[in-house]
Amino acid sequence: MTKTYELEVKIIKWVLIIMCGLIAVTFFIFKNPKPWALGYAFGSLIGILNFIHLGKTIERAVTMNPGRAQSYTSSRYMLRYLTTGVVIAISLRADHLNGMAVIIGLLLVKFVIFSTQVFNSKEYFKRIFKRREDD
Repeated sequence: MTKTYELEVKIIKWVLIIMCGLIAVTFFIFKNPKPWALGYAFGSLIGILNFIHLGKTIERAVTMNPGRAQSYTSSRYMLRYLTTGVVIAISLRADHLNGMAVIIGLLLVKFVIFSTQVFNSKEYFKRIFKRREDD
């Protein structure tokens, strides 16, 4: 397995774990948790599919010449953008999905990437807590 595939699997696992945690917390907070739970699940799964699609797009684009790669990635970007728009529109129209939960689910992949890659670095925390006098 390649390193990028292992990283994708790690991020997807974290998204699924956090999604299950959000769903569990939802059952304790809301009187009617079903729309929230379905919204988290729907948004997270579509976010994961978009993430996988992005990975496949990048893997394929690096083997193309620059002009073709630019048009290919632009078309795939628009497809992911359209997919996200349709998902949000469906969530706002459907009574059995909570729109806010779907949006949180869609953003969950980004939160996981940010938290695992930025806050996992020891150098990041060293730079934050470094004093000016130590320079």
